[in-house]
Amino acid sequence: MTILEELQWRGLLADCTDSEALAKRLSEGPVTLYCGFDPTADSLHVGNLVPLLGLRRFQLQGHHPIAVAGGATGSIGDPSGKTQERQLLTKEVLGSNIAKVKEQLRRLLDFETKRNPAQLVDNASWTESVSYLNFLRDIGKHFSVNQMVAKESVRARMEDREVGISYTEFSYMLLQAFDFYVLCRDYNCELQIGGSDQWGNITAGIDLCRKKLGKHAYGLTLPLITNSDGTKFGKTETGAVWLDTGRTSVYKFYQFWIRVDDRDIIRYLKFFTFLSREEIGALEKQHAENPGARAAHKALAKAVTDLVHGPDATAEAMRASEILFGGDLAGVSESTFNEIVGEVPTKEIGKNELEGSGKPLVELLVQSGLCPSKGQARKDIEGGGAYLNNVREGDFQKVVTTRDLLFGKHLLLRKGKRNYVVVSAK
Repeated sequence: MTILEELQWRGLLADCTDSEALAKRLSEGPVTLYCGFDPTADSLHVGNLVPLLGLRRFQLQGHHPIAVAGGATGSIGDPSGKTQERQLLTKEVLGSNIAKVKEQLRRLLDFETKRNPAQLVDNASWTESVSYLNFLRDIGKHFSVNQMVAKESVRARMEDREVGISYTEFSYMLLQAFDFYVLCRDYNCELQIGGSDQWGNITAGIDLCRKKLGKHAYGLTLPLITNSDGTKFGKTETGAVWLDTGRTSVYKFYQFWIRVDDRDIIRYLKFFTFLSREEIGALEKQHAENPGARAAHKALAKAVTDLVHGPDATAEAMRASEILFGGDLAGVSESTFNEIVGEVPTKEIGKNELEGSGKPLVELLVQSGLCPSKGQARKDIEGGGAYLNNVREGDFQKVVTTRDLLFGKHLLLRKGKRNYVVVSAK
């Protein structure tokens, strides 16, 4: 498939300024394209993956991708998709955010290949030296306020009289158009891609390239992802799912994909992985025949976590996930076990309670809250429904001592299939 055919098949082609002309241009040889990422936080999140992986898909087909870190545009704030004014960030915060985001971009694009290496640039490098008067004279004169007001990102805000839009954010469109102009002039960049909310900004840049350079440029948008149940993609009860492990652990990142709604699983395999049409078709068939096996979910979680965090981190996350499904704890690292500690209820006890002759398991089951009484705990143990460190315990007289502690700190108690409590001895 051509790149446009692949995007179409994957459901990733939302709109294009001139699809026939772009298809013809792509058939003639590699193009240089770009996508921008404003460093409004110190990490990208899973919602950024669609355009980022879009750059990668083009790169895999021989094209030349440029990732633009928005040191300039990020200091202003894009009104697209926002109902309120963004909080302006200081240069220091922007600089720190860019440094961290750059490392994440390096994991997702190939900057080392000899054939068509990705490039990473900061739009502050060509914006900061331009004076306000020169910008108005050289760039602003090419824009009609009438056209700018008609753009969806601006119009929606202007219709809300309580919020409105500041001149600062109103000007954002000009800055992004200036980016496309500079990249077209200096890097021979012919194509900009972005989320569908970027349509107005992208077309403004195309117009500027035509007016100032006499060049024909193209724009292509990718869909903004929403879950089938109507909730916002990339959000959980605890907030956004980030690519930075300090914000979202690898285990939680992996679990996010494992827990994808069945209605979304095939779509997300197409959106977020590089699995082939045949591989996704086979997973779709398996999922239809035996959804309980969750083969498609496991393939999605592994593919995306491998991509973002690497195979070793994925293996640790998978091992931690297996623990909560009764997996063997033998050989589990402390870091892997620690991933699940925050995922299940935790009860603290004094380590001295386990020293010497120790503490009866029936008492620990009650103390942990897994059983309402010693009598019920005894019945659960004798019935084969109680587990210590994921090993079934059938002796109701079992005494737990410090020798049973994992890493000298924890006990993993379980009742039935999925009721877990971590007992931490301190």
